[in-house]
Amino acid sequence: MTAITFNLNRIIQLNDEQFYQMCQENPGVKFERNAKGEIIVMPPTGGETGKFNIEIGADFVIWNRQAKLGVCFDSSTCFKLPNGANRSPDVAWIKKARWDALTPQQQKKFPPIAPDFVLELMSPSDDLEEIQAKMREYIDNQVKLGWLINPQTKQVEIYRQNQPAEILDSPTQLSGEDILPGFILDLGIVWN
Repeated sequence: MTAITFNLNRIIQLNDEQFYQMCQENPGVKFERNAKGEIIVMPPTGGETGKFNIEIGADFVIWNRQAKLGVCFDSSTCFKLPNGANRSPDVAWIKKARWDALTPQQQKKFPPIAPDFVLELMSPSDDLEEIQAKMREYIDNQVKLGWLINPQTKQVEIYRQNQPAEILDSPTQLSGEDILPGFILDLGIVWN
């Protein structure tokens, strides 16, 4: 099942509060919104992808609890990017000082902030070009480091600001570089 995009702009243009309320009124549906205001209905993941997501997320949480440098978020968190898009990466991380600078109200709803780091894990039904465009959108909107992990091809695309994407074939691990200092993701949990 692939994502479905609705362009309702000629009928109604949802403001941020209306989009938030639509999401709250439909908790069983995962919505995103692109910079053009189009609504994207995201399909649920399958069992294998869900298993990989939780394993990867656990590694981030364990590292973050020890490092105490920021805040981790799962795939159900929607962020309001500077370009107006509302996006929900599979894993996101924000430096503590940047998160703490938001008001409590901003933290409760869809935080108006680009994460410092995002990770997208390809599902078998995902369209590679669409996910690559989403990764470029993250980087163009102040995300400093992004990983696109494709279990089907055993490839990882690493996105950094002001650089072309770096493609790695069957890497065994990924380094958080200077964005996630000391973090190493063992890709054996995805490749095996």
